[in-house]
Amino acid sequence: MKPSDIRALQGALLAWYDAEARDLPWRVRPGERAAGHANDPYRVWLSEVMLQQTTVPHATPYFLSFTRRWPTASALAAEADAEVMSAWAGLGYYARARNLLACARAVAEDHGGVFPDTEAALLALPGLGPYTAAAVAAIAFDRSAVVVDGNVERVVSRLYAVDAPLPDAKPELRLLAGEIASETRPGDWAQATMDLGATICRPKAPLCDRCPVRRFCAATVGGAPETYPRKRAKADRPRRFGVIYLATRKGAVARVRRPDKGLLGGMLALPTSAWRATRFDLAEAVAEAPVHADWRSAGEVEHVFTHFALSLTVLRAEVAGDIAGAEWTRAEAAGEGLPTVFLKALRAGLSNLL
Repeated sequence: MKPSDIRALQGALLAWYDAEARDLPWRVRPGERAAGHANDPYRVWLSEVMLQQTTVPHATPYFLSFTRRWPTASALAAEADAEVMSAWAGLGYYARARNLLACARAVAEDHGGVFPDTEAALLALPGLGPYTAAAVAAIAFDRSAVVVDGNVERVVSRLYAVDAPLPDAKPELRLLAGEIASETRPGDWAQATMDLGATICRPKAPLCDRCPVRRFCAATVGGAPETYPRKRAKADRPRRFGVIYLATRKGAVARVRRPDKGLLGGMLALPTSAWRATRFDLAEAVAEAPVHADWRSAGEVEHVFTHFALSLTVLRAEVAGDIAGAEWTRAEAAGEGLPTVFLKALRAGLSNLL
């Protein structure tokens, strides 16, 4: 793209953003930024961590809840791990919650509760990868940084009609994103490009007739913008099987906390078998139960993780004794703080109890 075209593209996209920027609870709008109001680095960072693999509508109530309870990095850093993990339940990708605490504590202990203002210093914080460091540097501090998320990849791949498939195309897309990035308004540019991808340059049904940079888009000229970015055929996701044990006692449900390391580490859960490649028969499932009881089938649930799909048989029993490491929570409150996979099992098992 010629330098004159890049300047025209920047002007068109930023003008569109000035008029059409989304109202988001972590964002200072462009007019407010022009008047001297700065984004809060803590809120920018928290939103970026929550939005990884999560949609804006799903993340927003969690963001509002977190910022009410913990309005600063120092407040979050001082909280107990279990409280934060419980508040994160339902957002998925639970390693992010552990990284969130590690980063907040590093900011509190090593930086006096104030986020550093350069990309390099942000990248040195625990749990901050290249994307998040670049996003916070640009959006919170207006530093020149190349911010490339899935929305930006889609916009750039269409502007240049990049034929290489993802993920192979990522280095090229990053270079091209840097080529067109605005150096005068880097924070607004990052958010403008993401907003364009989220609202106009959509994955399956791009609104090309409303796009402010349509005249610069090679994919539109080619007539098939929805086919970009190119992607490799996905391999079949492997499937695992397991058993959830819904133990009740006088209207209360047994809940346990998973080990700190591993999938769903540190989260509240229902007792479960190991998750394996073959299905459990009833005898095997009962043999692995955490306590002897009259276990009966209460249905099945399906859940999909990033790298595998999971089929879970739910067994339920009224038990008289205790379960090692379990806490007992009244049934109507037992879903609070549970990750989605266990919440599904709880609902299936209690559907005829509550």
